[in-house]
Amino acid sequence: QVHLVESGGGSVQPGESLTLSCAASGNTFSIVVMGWYRQSPGKERELVAQSRFGGSTFYSDSVRGRFTISKAADKSAVFLQRNNVKPEGTAVYFCHAKGITGVPEQRSSYWGRGTQVTVSS
Repeated sequence: QVHLVESGGGSVQPGESLTLSCAASGNTFSIVVMGWYRQSPGKERELVAQSRFGGSTFYSDSVRGRFTISKAADKSAVFLQRNNVKPEGTAVYFCHAKGITGVPEQRSSYWGRGTQVTVSS
């Protein structure tokens, strides 16, 4: 199992910078992808960005050019950074990881508890 814990959320003002952190523990060796989702009020949870270890990084069309995802090489953490935040960025942000373990192969999806980000004056 992989345990994910987000931090860095809270209330921020428009125009400020925000960095969300996610600490991963447990069977982090199994992780092949780490990323971030968010859920805005009245909307479904949506993918923000993902980064595959040894592979590519993906940003959703709605956030491309606005957010930057980065991760620790040892799979212990993933980060999401945004400069010049906007009110529409208000959402609960969830850390997410995909892992592959076992024989036969088992694929798992892991979620953090989420961290609230509120962008307001």
